[in-house]
Amino acid sequence: MQRRSFVQRAGLAGVLAAGTAPAIVHAQASIRWRMASSFPKALDTIFGASELFARKVGEMSGGKFQITVHAGGELMPAFGVVDGVQAGTVEMAHTAGYYFFGKDETFALGCAIPFSLNSRQMSAWMYDGNGLKLMREFYARYNIINFPGGNTGAQMGGWYRKPLKTVADMKGLKFRVGGFAGRVFERMGCVPQNIPGGEIYQALEKGTIDAAEWVAPVDDLKLGFAKVAPYYHYPAWWEGGPQLDFYINTKAWAALTSDYKAMIESAASHAHVDMQARYDARNPAALKQLVQQGAKMVAIPKPIIDLGFKESMALYSEIGAKNPSWKKIYADLDAFRREQNLWFRFTEARFDSYMQAAKL
Repeated sequence: MQRRSFVQRAGLAGVLAAGTAPAIVHAQASIRWRMASSFPKALDTIFGASELFARKVGEMSGGKFQITVHAGGELMPAFGVVDGVQAGTVEMAHTAGYYFFGKDETFALGCAIPFSLNSRQMSAWMYDGNGLKLMREFYARYNIINFPGGNTGAQMGGWYRKPLKTVADMKGLKFRVGGFAGRVFERMGCVPQNIPGGEIYQALEKGTIDAAEWVAPVDDLKLGFAKVAPYYHYPAWWEGGPQLDFYINTKAWAALTSDYKAMIESAASHAHVDMQARYDARNPAALKQLVQQGAKMVAIPKPIIDLGFKESMALYSEIGAKNPSWKKIYADLDAFRREQNLWFRFTEARFDSYMQAAKL
């Protein structure tokens, strides 16, 4: 009776944190799931989030709930994971929603669109705004329930064989760019290429593409882009705070007990925070290494960013006129973005600007 009273007072998470496995965990049925990732194992910052998630679920369940993680291409193509989860071929996936804009542009709103939210603002919209609620309403059509699964923070603008100097340099540029942003680059005169992370280096090396963006220095260093395209542009105005997601098949989710569901939610939140922390902690040293290897840092000229902004806003209006889901969710995101930019202008932006100019 004393043990049962302790479990009820402390709650499952508190008991696990205390190192005591309550009877409720031991009574749970053993479950095995498979998670299909859209990313290669070599990128431990992104792929590592799915491994961390699976490990935490295993630990919280006392080994009863096991999730095996499979890199892009092992169980299905990197860009086939939504179909896999929707059909129940796998119970879950770890991916970036904007890869699937071809199914519906609305997928991109849950990840990143040009000139959207930064990483903190994205988490705020998801967890305390309407973002998670609205995206789940949309994903339900695909038999999916989502949980935020990491954020890279603002990304770098990619690797180029020749530096961008004017808007004219965008014309005919064969550019590997992830997901939805390609729609904007196409309007700017580029020829966008949506290539999985594990295949980008070969495409650059062979000259199949002229430039490519991935994420940030810590990943780019491992992928070796500086060897074949030395001009490292910044920032990626199309990826100010891209969020990844854990997609779970709704039937698989419904079959879980409330305790297992709580473990999923907790592990996802932990992985979400951990990914950003890894990028922020590791990027500075990786950037220095890239420069030592010959990377040439080049800011993207403002006229190019201005054109990107103009074309992005025009595209969003066009999509909203024909896609009700986009119109509804983008309207909420847009209103949230305005309020966030007002607040950040007086605080984060001003503080960051001062600190980056200070001699430390």
